[in-house]
Amino acid sequence: MRSSVEIYTLETGTSRIVWQTEQLVEAPNWSPDGQSLVVNGDGLLYRLALTAREPILIDTGFARQCNNDHGISPDGETIVISDKTEFGKSAIYLLPAEGGAPRLVTRNLPSYWHGWSPDGKTLAYCGIRDQVFDIYTIPVDGGDETRLTFGEGRNDGPDYSPDGKWIYFNSSRAGRMQIWRIRPDGSDVTRITDSEYGDWFPHPSPDGKHLLVLSYDGDVFDHPRDLDVRLRLMNPDGGNARVLFELFGGQGTINVPNWSPDGKEFAFVRYEPVPSEV
Repeated sequence: MRSSVEIYTLETGTSRIVWQTEQLVEAPNWSPDGQSLVVNGDGLLYRLALTAREPILIDTGFARQCNNDHGISPDGETIVISDKTEFGKSAIYLLPAEGGAPRLVTRNLPSYWHGWSPDGKTLAYCGIRDQVFDIYTIPVDGGDETRLTFGEGRNDGPDYSPDGKWIYFNSSRAGRMQIWRIRPDGSDVTRITDSEYGDWFPHPSPDGKHLLVLSYDGDVFDHPRDLDVRLRLMNPDGGNARVLFELFGGQGTINVPNWSPDGKEFAFVRYEPVPSEV
């Protein structure tokens, strides 16, 4: 087993296995109808029904180099992907949830999707422009992107609060990577975590009660895979932060929105080390 796709239930504090595979798979999204997960592996997307034993390949057309920054629209009708097949750099595309031809959204590259506004009208993403990592938004129909951060350290991993009033993100602007939030108009930047960890990929729960964060050891740079990490839960304002559990993971564990629609569970991926060659 290389990858174990699992679901954690808040009420019981336990995890259950959905699917295990020798393939490297990443970043589970939970469908709005609560019936399936979407994961990526080897540049492709797969849909894994919670009652099935094996995933089904999603047709992404020409896009065959999808990374782990993908998601599902609030109405469940559209999938967003980040893929580099067409330009050699990650671009954001939309396609029908059942699969089909991708439609380009972002023309400034590279761009890595991370969040979808609750009203379904706007995408939030990390854009790298002249080697500077910042948070941007763009209408789902495309057009001009709106820049929300301006090179205050590395800014990444944006995800909307369920009421649409905040965009949570991780930033190294104060030194170690921590969680912050900002209004969609770029105002009221607020620090959420002040921890000993390197905090990444904040995901607010759909019921507005919790914030889930992936936390590395404090001396780890970036967000690599295959390390001992922990998943932490806290209030939306950062209060009552606690470690839910530790696992072997990192990159691919919870890169994108991963909560169940009712906010009672979340999906994640844990990994087993790659066997060393003799």
